[in-house]
Amino acid sequence: MMTIKYVTFILFFALLGCKSAHSINKQNVENAITKNALQLLEDKRFHSVSVAVFKDGEATIKHFGELTIGKGNKPNDSTLYELASVTKTFTGYVAAKAVLDKKINLDDDIRIYLDEPYTNLEFKGEPIKIKHLITHTSGFPNLPIKSENKKAFFEGLKLIKIETKPGEIYFYSNTAPELTAYILEKVYQKPFDELVIEFVLKPNKMHQTKFTLNENDRTRLVKGYNDKNELMPNFNRTLWGGISGLHSTTTDLVKYMKLQLDNLNPIVNESHKKLYKEGADFWEGYHWYIIENDNQLIYRHHGGIYGMQNWFVIYPKQNIGISILTNTSFNETGEILEKVVDNLYDDININ
Repeated sequence: MMTIKYVTFILFFALLGCKSAHSINKQNVENAITKNALQLLEDKRFHSVSVAVFKDGEATIKHFGELTIGKGNKPNDSTLYELASVTKTFTGYVAAKAVLDKKINLDDDIRIYLDEPYTNLEFKGEPIKIKHLITHTSGFPNLPIKSENKKAFFEGLKLIKIETKPGEIYFYSNTAPELTAYILEKVYQKPFDELVIEFVLKPNKMHQTKFTLNENDRTRLVKGYNDKNELMPNFNRTLWGGISGLHSTTTDLVKYMKLQLDNLNPIVNESHKKLYKEGADFWEGYHWYIIENDNQLIYRHHGGIYGMQNWFVIYPKQNIGISILTNTSFNETGEILEKVVDNLYDDININ
C-alpha cells in the first residue's frame, strides 16, 4: 500500500515534468519567433517587427529592430500599430452578429437600407446582396469614387456602374466594407465604431484597440516607412472605418486570437462560414480568407497601409494564432510577411 509520502513524491515529480515540458515548449516558440524575425530583418528594407503567437492558451510576444531609423527604439507591448485591412475582420464580426440578431439577412438587397433608389446598383435586374458586400463579389470598385466624407461617398455610389453579375466574380473592394459599416450603423442605430467597441473590444478587454486616438495614444503610434526609407503618413479615416482605421497592440491582438479560436462563440462560428468559393481550397467568409484542405484549416487576413503592414492568421485545428507587424510598407511586403508566417508556423509545429 502506497504511503502518503510516496504519493506526494510521485505527484511532485509529475508536476515538475509538466512544468519542464511547458518551459521547453515556451522556449521553442520564443526561439522560432527570434529565428524568423531576425531573418526578416536581414532584409534592410525592414526596420522593426513585432510578433505575437497564441498557442494552446498561452501568449508569446517578442519585438525586434527599431521604430525610428538610427534611434534603436525597439517596439514594445504598448506600441500601437495601424491594423489597416485587418480592420475588415472586425466589420465581418459585427456583420455576423447582425445576421444572428436578425438585423440583416445575407440575401437582402442592399438598397433596402439606402435612402435613395440607386437603380444603378444592380446588373440586369440582379441586385447586390449583403453577402456580396462581405465577400468582395459585389462588382463595386476597389476604392470609393468619392471618400472625402460620408455625404460624398453616397454621391459616389450613384456613379458606379455594375458590369458583372453580383456574386460571381471576386474583385477586392474597399468600397463595399464601408457600405457594410453604414448598413450596420443604420440597423443598430449606433455609430459603427461604437458597435465595434460594444460587440468586440469591451467583451474581450481589448482596451488598447481603438479607432480614435488621444494625445497619449499618438505618442505610441508607429510612424512607418516605404522601401526608400521615407517616412509615410498615418491613415486618415474620413468614412465609417469598415475598411481600415483600427489601431492595436500585440497584447490586444492576442486577445483577438483567443476570441477567433473560441469555437463555442456563435458569432465567431458565423463569421467563419464559407460564403464564396474562390478556388479549389479557398473561400471568402465574413472578411476572412479561408483555406481548407485535407491537411489544414486557416483563417487569415493581410493589412497594408502607407507605412506598415501585418498578417493575422488563425489555425483553429492547432489552436494557434499568429500576428506579424512591421513598420515598413512596399509592394512585396505582404508576400514576404506571408512567407515569414508560414515558416514560423512550421517551426512552431515541428517543436
